Amino acid sequence: MIIRPICNDEDHRAALATIDRLWGAKVGSPDGDALDVLATLVDAYENTRWPIEAVDPVDTIKAHMEATGRNQADLAEVIGSRSRASEIIARKRPLTINMVRNIASEWHLPAGVLIAPYELKTPSAKKGTRRATRPRSTKLRKLRRTG
Repeated sequence: MIIRPICNDEDHRAALATIDRLWGAKVGSPDGDALDVLATLVDAYENTRWPIEAVDPVDTIKAHMEATGRNQADLAEVIGSRSRASEIIARKRPLTINMVRNIASEWHLPAGVLIAPYELKTPSAKKGTRRATRPRSTKLRKLRRTG
């Protein structure tokens, strides 16, 4: 049997047909070895041709809530605070390790999915505010004016 690289969808279909024919071959036999090599080639081709994108933790939580009939109040019970649940869903606060542990344990979601990085929405600065340069106390303001 000649095993060729899988370069396109036609090669992929042919490899799958050969895998079907070889399925159940004894490990270590020539057919078993061919099956192993073909399965590896098919896996590599499929990962390149149809890659699986990283799953967003917040989208995962939302999808799980929708699929199981849960709501934000249910999430709040798991992570300990209604405001934190709101901030998580709104992407204003990242999940902490304890939140991930609780969600994974209570809702049976994979922790590996929940710890993936994701973007937070940052509040936009209001025009005219200069919080970083504003003195924090009256004494500092007086020093600044007279200084």
